[in-house]
Amino acid sequence: MSDLRELAMTSKAWPFEEARKLAKRFSKKPPEKGYVLFETGYGPSGLPHIGTFGEVARTTMIRRAFEAISDIPTKLICFSDDLDGMRKVPGNVPNPAALEEHLQRPLSDVPDPFGEYDSFAGHNNAMLRRFLDTFGFQYDFISSAEFYRSGQFDEILLRCVEKYDEIMAVMLASLREERQGTYSIFLPISAKTGRVLYVPMKSVNATEGTITFDDEDGEEVTMSVTGGQVKLQWKPDFGARWAALDVDFEMYGKDHSTNTHIYDKICRILGAPAPAHFVYEMFLDGEGQKISKSSGNGISIDDWLKYASAESLSYFMYQKPKTAKRLFFDVIPKAVDEYHQQLRAFDGQDLKARLNNPVWHIHRGQPPASDMVVPFSMLLNLASASSAENKAQMWGFINKYAPDATPETHPGMDAAAGQAVHYFHDFVKPEKIYRAATDQERSALVELANKLREWSEPIDADALQSLVFSVGKAHGFDPLRDWFKAIYEVLLGASQGPRFGGFIALYGVPETVSLIEKALAGDLLTT
Repeated sequence: MSDLRELAMTSKAWPFEEARKLAKRFSKKPPEKGYVLFETGYGPSGLPHIGTFGEVARTTMIRRAFEAISDIPTKLICFSDDLDGMRKVPGNVPNPAALEEHLQRPLSDVPDPFGEYDSFAGHNNAMLRRFLDTFGFQYDFISSAEFYRSGQFDEILLRCVEKYDEIMAVMLASLREERQGTYSIFLPISAKTGRVLYVPMKSVNATEGTITFDDEDGEEVTMSVTGGQVKLQWKPDFGARWAALDVDFEMYGKDHSTNTHIYDKICRILGAPAPAHFVYEMFLDGEGQKISKSSGNGISIDDWLKYASAESLSYFMYQKPKTAKRLFFDVIPKAVDEYHQQLRAFDGQDLKARLNNPVWHIHRGQPPASDMVVPFSMLLNLASASSAENKAQMWGFINKYAPDATPETHPGMDAAAGQAVHYFHDFVKPEKIYRAATDQERSALVELANKLREWSEPIDADALQSLVFSVGKAHGFDPLRDWFKAIYEVLLGASQGPRFGGFIALYGVPETVSLIEKALAGDLLTT
């Protein structure tokens, strides 16, 4: 056994813990299909959000961990439930009123409000695949509409007819009494209206593989369950899909956890073992509400990529998957800086520590070197102090700190400089509130400016930090954090900020003196 595999078998990193649980299923023999199948599900009822990305990213992390401890090949399927009926019109699409007439039609039959694809599901599926491809995920994409209509699901659908009473018994036990009388595991798609019908079955014929029901106009219809004419309700669909594809692992959000036993029972009734599961906590928006594709709250994937790297998003997803996470714009700077801290730490770590480092799981054990010579949080403060309009202005400051760095040699730094400018203008600038200095603060800032004018030593962040400390102590700030809080509020318009010695080294000594002068003259108060 290699050192990597031996250490992976005891690693406390959560992807390895889940991978080991999965590996136990195949301790006696590998799966008959010859590979372990991971699946992620996606409902294209709205534009894909970061929660969808997180599910694929985390599944991929477990898949990579499994590959490190097992020789069994793996596959990942991303399954889109695009035969579902559109239950409500999303609020974040163009001309939503035009979609009202298509309510309850399969998402794959609803026109694309963006006018780019053959259906609304086609648009959302394409967006999802573009995002997944951007992040380099290896996966096979399956459309539910194609899966049903091509006949690939027919065998399982006919088995559902045969096992109808058993599956119904599982479902009815989970429903309220008033719902039991109208429930059916089958949802026929009306040949007249094209809508997905939630109607009770009058009869189910196992011999013929047909169902009989009343259409919307009251006419009795007998229809084959095959060929995409009928789909399954979402809970039976979960278990039936596992059985049809022989899925070995699927993760999903906590909102599904109470249904796990239902999915598992249905899968077993249909003749397949239930897969291993991993339940993660939900993503919340800035107000603590669950993020939703249809309401469009929270951050979109494009939003995150406007302000930060793809890898920082993967890092955010790695952290504590069983803890509810607020997913809003304030988390981005911290995620960027922590990701690069882990990159810098990786080179000096032994293999055991590396396997516990998030960047091993993000980059499959081969993370790049960090080229962020300036932390993202510092870039934001630079943008704030200089009112930067573009990354070229930012490079003027970056080169004071790292004269040998260029956009060509440090592409990650270059991208981050531009992203910091975007983030500053969209989130920091609108919230900046400068205040006037108190008499004590004014006296201290005057002395700090004077000492900086006289500064003749090398531009060293630690030495400049010591200077700032000494001025604060000399002017009686107790605790000293009040001195730094005053600096941030008076000079940067924020209640917190960077290590100020590092900021001076990066922004420039003369520039910092000028900033102090502007603040004391009241010029920043009118910005």
